[in-house]
Amino acid sequence: MRTVAERTASSAALRTVAERTASSAALRTVAERAASSAALAAALRTVALVRRAISVVAALAASLAAALRTVAERTASSAALAAALRTVALVRRAISVVAALAAALTAALRTAALLSKYLLKPAGDEEILQAVLDAAEQLRRELELKHSQDALQEKWRHNLPNLQNNFFVNWLNGKFVEWEVTRRSQDVQLDLERDAKYAVVAVDMDPVPEGETRFGQQDMPVLQFALGGIAKETLPDCWVCSDPGGPTALIFKAPADKEDGDVMLQINTDVARLLSTVKECLKLTASGGICRTPGSRDEVPELYRQAVRALQNRIVYGGNIAIPFREETGNKPLLPSDPNMEKALEIALQTGDCEKATEALEKLWAMSGIMAAESADDVQENIMYFGALLIRIMQQQGWPFKELAGDDFALFFNLQALGRKEQIHALLVRVVQRAAEYVHKQRMSVSHQIVKQLLGIVEEEMDQDISLHQVADRLYVNSSYLSRLFKQETGKSFSAYVIERKMERAKAALQAGAKISEAAAMVGYHDGSYFTRVFRKYWGVTPGEVRP
Repeated sequence: MRTVAERTASSAALRTVAERTASSAALRTVAERAASSAALAAALRTVALVRRAISVVAALAASLAAALRTVAERTASSAALAAALRTVALVRRAISVVAALAAALTAALRTAALLSKYLLKPAGDEEILQAVLDAAEQLRRELELKHSQDALQEKWRHNLPNLQNNFFVNWLNGKFVEWEVTRRSQDVQLDLERDAKYAVVAVDMDPVPEGETRFGQQDMPVLQFALGGIAKETLPDCWVCSDPGGPTALIFKAPADKEDGDVMLQINTDVARLLSTVKECLKLTASGGICRTPGSRDEVPELYRQAVRALQNRIVYGGNIAIPFREETGNKPLLPSDPNMEKALEIALQTGDCEKATEALEKLWAMSGIMAAESADDVQENIMYFGALLIRIMQQQGWPFKELAGDDFALFFNLQALGRKEQIHALLVRVVQRAAEYVHKQRMSVSHQIVKQLLGIVEEEMDQDISLHQVADRLYVNSSYLSRLFKQETGKSFSAYVIERKMERAKAALQAGAKISEAAAMVGYHDGSYFTRVFRKYWGVTPGEVRP
């Protein structure tokens, strides 16, 4: 068996390996000849031949190993089998050496290819230095190009979420036609299948409740950002879009193997879970509006509109709720229609009577249909009615509505920020009370002592005939000087102020149930018909129309 192994080891296969495998001297000779492009090509062809030789030797080694195992099995000699395996190991080591030499040669030739002038041919120092500098410059350009490409890819990865969000905002608001949806979604690496169905949900933080000390209305953008982050963690299978001008949108892709009803049921469950998580994390509530049914990619803007409309109905149902979309019934909203009560509110504000102004507002609120409203449109029309009433009263008196409304001024232009009916009621009460306090402070802000005395006389002697000359004599001042001083301090003439106060006092007495003659006597009018003419000229209604 040893004889067989020795003969086999010195077989023609090993001689072929020795002949085709380049020795280290041969490899150096190939490298020296790589002084021109033709020599380089020849060297590369030599490497290819070496590699083919390696594959041939590997195949022969495999055949040899099989043959030796067969011989060993037949002779059943362990010594013969060991000799055969050693021979195979030698052949494999020879293969690995040749492969390493071929790899080294390839690397050397590639390095030489970077040089426009090959350094292995005879050359002077300047030529060698220039060749090295050229190679270094080429390598520098390649590194800069790679660095620029890496930087651009990093910027793209960093800005991709914002680009995707901008795409969703424009898509939801119907700013894309069909071909733009396809192209732009591919640009931002979104897979929006043309034949798939989608559903849209609009979620929004409920207005900050009264008495909340951690957050205010000015913190809503931060809370909305937090809502978007919680949505991404809670519902990873949907797209989350933060719309700066509206609620946060959730876009679901409906599974193809589910019915529409099952899809919407699952979405309702997911939204309820999201709202619960928001309440647990932020200790505040949020609400969600859900579209009616899944739709095609072209119908997504309409689905978003449905979701937003459904969300608006939280003003009817309250916050912390998921509201499915339903068509409006179109019923006419119930608005207050009592001119006398509106006039009572106006008089109370003119006199600075905060208590009576609040009482009149409460009666108008009870008359309105806001508490029984069935849709957001009904509620909003009632809000617009109250806003228009207050603005009209304040404009007639020359009061600055924006100043009196204070921080609530913006809410009259953003009714969606009012999430509950209780908040609407509180808003109206605050504005009315500010207006009453404004008038009261105006009347108490007179700084001149003489004018203060004059105002006190008017209030105390309302049931008498008061003239400026009489009061001037009592105060030991010139009537002309007193008239100018009063106009300067109050902004109105003395006679106009007296009539204003008397008419306000008479109106209040009549509303309290006093007879016309009694009200006239209380303000110094002994002629009932004359009192009626003055009252009607001032208020626009007769005293009898004011009495309850």
